Amino acid sequence: MRKHRAGSVWMILPLYLFTLIFVALPLLYVVALSFSTADGGYGVNWKFTLDNYKQILEPVYLQTFTGSFRLALTSTLIICLVGYPFGYFMAKLAMLFLMLPFWVNSLIRLYGWIIILQKKGLLNYLLMKLGIIQEPLKILYSYPAIVIGMIYVLLPFMALSVYSSAEKLDWSLV
Repeated sequence: MRKHRAGSVWMILPLYLFTLIFVALPLLYVVALSFSTADGGYGVNWKFTLDNYKQILEPVYLQTFTGSFRLALTSTLIICLVGYPFGYFMAKLAMLFLMLPFWVNSLIRLYGWIIILQKKGLLNYLLMKLGIIQEPLKILYSYPAIVIGMIYVLLPFMALSVYSSAEKLDWSLV
């Protein structure tokens, strides 16, 4: 028993070293950099300061931060509202429809959204033919287009994580 435990420690040690070197140390370096100042070109002056944190209250940084936070919140909310039910019922349905997009490169998939959302794209064409709009919408490179792209890329990950949990449920209790 003791021999087995010692072998397990040596097997997991590379994972801990990898995590320490490529996750923890870079994070600590970034935190240390946040308390320093720039020194001319690309150097760093390692004098402790809180000036970098004071700058976040400036309008340009505050607007960027709130915009990014709003984008993350909107995307997360929509992904949860769509992904949870989809992942839950996918535990009983075929997973093929979710895995199919992973067989195509994400750059190609997102390029397809550019074709759909552009001014002379499929979406504007359909909306104009149905008489819903009179002139093309400018959706591409806008906030809604970014939300659509993020949802399209991240939704399978939400659905797969819900699927892995829902698959283990006792369906007689549901």
